[in-house]
Amino acid sequence: MSDVAVVGSGPNGLAAAVTMARAGLTVQLFEAAESIGGGTRTEELTLPGYLHDVCAAVHPMALASPFFKAFELERRIELLVPEISYGHPLDGGRAGIAYRDLDRTVAGLGVDGRVWRALMEPLLRRLGGVVDFTQSGLLRVPQDPLAALRFGLRTLAQGSPAWNLGFRGDVAPAMLTGVGAHAIGRLPSLATSGAGLLLGVLAHAQGWPVPRGGSAAIAQALGEDFTAHGGRIEVGVHVQSIAELRSATGAKAIICNTTPRVLAAMAHEELPDRYIRKLESFKYGAGVCKVDFALSGPVPWTAAELAKAPTLHLGGSRKAIALAEAEVLAGRNPQNPYVLAVQASVIDASRAPAGHHTLWAYTHVPAGSTRDCTEDIVRAVERHAPGFRDLILASSVQTARDVAGYNANYIGGDIASGAVTLKQLLQRPVVSTDPWRTPADGLYLGSASTPPGPAVHGMAGWFAARSALKNTFTLPVPSLGL
Repeated sequence: MSDVAVVGSGPNGLAAAVTMARAGLTVQLFEAAESIGGGTRTEELTLPGYLHDVCAAVHPMALASPFFKAFELERRIELLVPEISYGHPLDGGRAGIAYRDLDRTVAGLGVDGRVWRALMEPLLRRLGGVVDFTQSGLLRVPQDPLAALRFGLRTLAQGSPAWNLGFRGDVAPAMLTGVGAHAIGRLPSLATSGAGLLLGVLAHAQGWPVPRGGSAAIAQALGEDFTAHGGRIEVGVHVQSIAELRSATGAKAIICNTTPRVLAAMAHEELPDRYIRKLESFKYGAGVCKVDFALSGPVPWTAAELAKAPTLHLGGSRKAIALAEAEVLAGRNPQNPYVLAVQASVIDASRAPAGHHTLWAYTHVPAGSTRDCTEDIVRAVERHAPGFRDLILASSVQTARDVAGYNANYIGGDIASGAVTLKQLLQRPVVSTDPWRTPADGLYLGSASTPPGPAVHGMAGWFAARSALKNTFTLPVPSLGL
């Protein structure tokens, strides 16, 4: 018997489990797969000796997330922070480079360097307030109103049709668009521009770290802390009914790291119809097709500086990326898709045999698509790295339908666990100052379908756990540090 049951062992589920166990409660964690991690698993997907991240690969929130800071993640695993946070290849052998050093980035942008500095530097000066504002529910008074105002004004500027105002070249706008496209949504829009600005600021603040050995290191650190504080992990257990889980565990609180659709199916007997309707009306976005490559050598980028960039955004100009994303949202496969690529092996030699490399890449596709985009991605890379095709030793593909089958939270292949729109940033999945608490007694939702939304940050699970500590157990939030 347990005080708490947690369903799902992604970063949010693990964050919730760690918090509750450290509060002195008995906690059981249930995972349907045969290993913990959710979006932070690492496997040999292509050939023996080549380590590929199954889902998330680079972690801009690893050093910025308030949960990870409290958990002291950087003391538990080795986070490799590159000199270049991301690169953006363009035709003609050109590339936009976002260095961790803002001054160096500005210098490389020439005529648009001044605009880039005006966009980023005021947010960097109030980074704590920016993170506080973006990594919580929006229905609250921000700790730093000036930071929230600065962030909001820039989000409005980049999220409107006037987003090119002030820019004279094409490199800086393309870089901003490539980052905003992480959100898998309409460009421009307030939701995608907000996501892009946060990621862009973090690129110059603490960088975009890569965990040595793969993203599984994050899950391992959380899992080890959980079990060290008395937690029990049960894998290969598919929870289908909240009522049955209550009966089997005796748990006073249940925290679900699931999407609203899954929660509705599991708890339909306990939740009121009006809340069920909210869960079932929650919208999901486009999917992804992901391809991993084992390579006999480094990617031969035409722009040499890209060889140092673990993260790359392929897709061309701002206009081209916006058009490609619009095609996907309209249910079509773009001729020249946006591709997010990660060459983790350029900073982490443990990912492949000596002299060899890996490439992780995905492109956006219509929800539920069965299209194999391997050739689309190869062409996109070849456009800026002729000869890439000749380096491929093996590849592994997950279509959007495969992605959905891998993780029940990824409806239709939507790795954001819900469309990233302004409405669904406010209503995720309900409009509430405590959206992690459901109407059912002791039942909480703590997934990427709740604030602050997608990314590996642990925040949604931490907020759900804090709500449960307050409302079910009247206990204080425990310390999480070493």
